[in-house]
Amino acid sequence: MTNAQWFALVGALLLVIGVGSTVLKRLPVTSAMVYLAVGLLLGPTGVDAFRFNPLKEAPLLEVLTEVAVLISLFSAGVKMPVPFSFTHWRAPLLLATVSMAITVGLVAAFAFYVLGLPIGAGILLGAIVAPTDPVLATDVQSRHPGDRDRLRFTLTSEAGMNDGTAFPFVMLGLGLLGLHGLGEGGVRWVLVDVLWGTLGGIGIGVVAGVALARLGWWLRGSPQKHDLLDDFLGLGLIALVYGVSVQLHALGFLAVFFAAVALRQTEMKLAELAALAAQQVVQVPIELPPESPPTVSQGALVFKEHLERLSELMLVLLLGGSLYLDSWSWSAVGLALFVFAVARPLSVFIGLLGTRTPRRMLGMTGWFGVRGIGSLYYLMYAIQHGLAEELALQLMQFTLIVVALSILLHGLSVKPMMNLVWRRGQV
Repeated sequence: MTNAQWFALVGALLLVIGVGSTVLKRLPVTSAMVYLAVGLLLGPTGVDAFRFNPLKEAPLLEVLTEVAVLISLFSAGVKMPVPFSFTHWRAPLLLATVSMAITVGLVAAFAFYVLGLPIGAGILLGAIVAPTDPVLATDVQSRHPGDRDRLRFTLTSEAGMNDGTAFPFVMLGLGLLGLHGLGEGGVRWVLVDVLWGTLGGIGIGVVAGVALARLGWWLRGSPQKHDLLDDFLGLGLIALVYGVSVQLHALGFLAVFFAAVALRQTEMKLAELAALAAQQVVQVPIELPPESPPTVSQGALVFKEHLERLSELMLVLLLGGSLYLDSWSWSAVGLALFVFAVARPLSVFIGLLGTRTPRRMLGMTGWFGVRGIGSLYYLMYAIQHGLAEELALQLMQFTLIVVALSILLHGLSVKPMMNLVWRRGQV
């Protein structure tokens, strides 16, 4: 396809989705399903009008998926309505750690015993397909910063964290394949990739988010009444936090999510203090404006959501152009069904044991583990770090089918199942 044809195609899709958004909401389909259908129709599966080779374009696709995930993580973080406490965040923390590790182990076992992959490749494949996606899971995410639906909160916060917690398992798989140093007995992996990566990422994100929240609040409330460009501040926070974290070998995805959470939560606390000060209920230790000014998190969210939708369109369209008829092998489809019907529900059940989670919520959480752009990023990351071409092609086929089937199966079921939950009351 020529550049002009690409412009026409993307423009037509944007117009169709923009005009038909109300109709789309009433149908049991998602926008990602529409993009995938168009990609399959125009790609080598259909009329073969265009082809996209992820292996050849791995450097470009790595950057595109990386940016898409970062923007989505920020959007997810600023929607978190619940103050951070172990009581409220216990379920998503367990899902992003315990359930994540169990999923990786189950997929690795399936890859080793059923697919015949070496154990290192099995762990790598497990780490690639284990994280749930913050980009494609819009219909099961928190809709806005005030959304207090428990299921949406759990799925959104889990997706925000497990794109980061999957990274140590990616490095473990690469290490077992001889592409990353694990240290004697795996000591370096445990100390650097796991412990420091996790704690460092969270720490960097929280410090940066709190600092920006206080700075923005002070500038808007100062006598000068500064006008701030919230979009630039949001993008700047994402880029700075991620860049610093990666250079310090901390988990950048985790840092960006917690920077957004800390930004939002700090602004909420400052707003509460301002309201109390206005009512002269308490004496506050810091100078606050008499009225709550706009916040960076709210101002940046709308722009980030637009970028998120554009990245979804482009990447899912390219996904459709990457699939051939012979890509739908029994082994790839079998892996996808194993992930959706066995690994995900079982890992959720084990991870949430003892939390007194309602059975209905366990079932919904176990099913809605949407796989997507994060999996594509980790696949491209592995390819860029020296994965052998034959193994890269195998993992690419498995990953693309898992993501494509997730878009189709979860997309078809999300609206009927969520509507059923709403009719029976929130979980």
